[in-house]
Amino acid sequence: MDLSQAVNLLSTKEPSVRSPRLLSLDVLRGLTVALMILVNNAGDGAVSYAQLRHSVWNGCTLTDIVFPSFLFIVGASIPLAFSTRLKRGASRIAIASQLARRAVTIFALGLILNALLFFHLGELRIYGVLQRIALCYAVAGVVYLAGGTAACPSAVAVILSGYWWLMARVPVPGAGLPGVDVPLLDRTANLAAWLDRQLLPAAHLYHHGNYDPEGLLSTLPAVATTMLGTLSIIWLRTERSLAAKAGALAAAGALSLAAGLAWAQAFPLNKRLWTSSFVLFTAGVVMVVFAFVYWLVDGPINLRRGLTPCLVFGTNALTAYVLSEVLAITLGVIPAPHSADLQQFLYKLLPFWLGPPPFVSMIYSILFVLVCSCPLLLLYRRKIFIKL
Repeated sequence: MDLSQAVNLLSTKEPSVRSPRLLSLDVLRGLTVALMILVNNAGDGAVSYAQLRHSVWNGCTLTDIVFPSFLFIVGASIPLAFSTRLKRGASRIAIASQLARRAVTIFALGLILNALLFFHLGELRIYGVLQRIALCYAVAGVVYLAGGTAACPSAVAVILSGYWWLMARVPVPGAGLPGVDVPLLDRTANLAAWLDRQLLPAAHLYHHGNYDPEGLLSTLPAVATTMLGTLSIIWLRTERSLAAKAGALAAAGALSLAAGLAWAQAFPLNKRLWTSSFVLFTAGVVMVVFAFVYWLVDGPINLRRGLTPCLVFGTNALTAYVLSEVLAITLGVIPAPHSADLQQFLYKLLPFWLGPPPFVSMIYSILFVLVCSCPLLLLYRRKIFIKL
């Protein structure tokens, strides 16, 4: 079962039987989703370790790399899914139709999560994590489907350079030229934030603020992140030795990482605006990690033991994310004695002698991940893989 499956189709067969999946990709996806759940559910975000929080503005933490990693993996899945469909005789139009349906479904699911639990539509946040995944998947899929391998690097180059030009060279209406009249990447006086405010009222933006970290313009470079994942998997499917492919991917990752750091001197790393330097830096990190996991799992070591925790999350990634969000939202609205909500109540049950507050907060996050893993483990053992 793959990304081009019909909407809401439930299979009871192991997906690797039906598509050219890389076990290493499932492992990497599982690690990413588990880390995403962990950093999204701190016991107390105000005291958690700095690397388990997003950067306040410019900069990059471990947490900032999680979402780009997932988009990279989404892009990596595209060639595997589409090649399977094409080999079965499906037309490109049919594949594009399923691509559109799946993107719309993911986008709608994101809106539903934003609306939970009370569905106050007048304050519904339109953008979000799943919405960005849907848009990036759709655009990257269309580029690959229409232009093939050759179109992807050109699209990445155009997007990254174009986004830099828009953010650094185009005057912001009512504010002026970035770097001259206003600081470059000013929190409110930047083109991405300005566009968010023109498209939607503040009530529909992140925390009813002046911009949205998953806004429309900053989704463009996120598409580039997705297509770098597509290019990586295309390379790994070439007829070369595994060592050569893993080594080249790691080298490309190191170059991308270095290029991102170099570009950051003029166009800072910024996850909330998804700057071009941030794209190159984070994609470079993911490439290096992916190369290692690929060599370890699909390479000569052929690691197979101890992978179940990763595969539990990796083979039901969307289900894992939705489950964690629903659980977190529910805990956050149920009142509890001596606490504002049930989440805080449960967090305060952890004994203070476990360690300093950041460590206790992390313990809560780990326990939250373990709770989410229980139903996912049941699905995995029964070989139930839910795909849209």
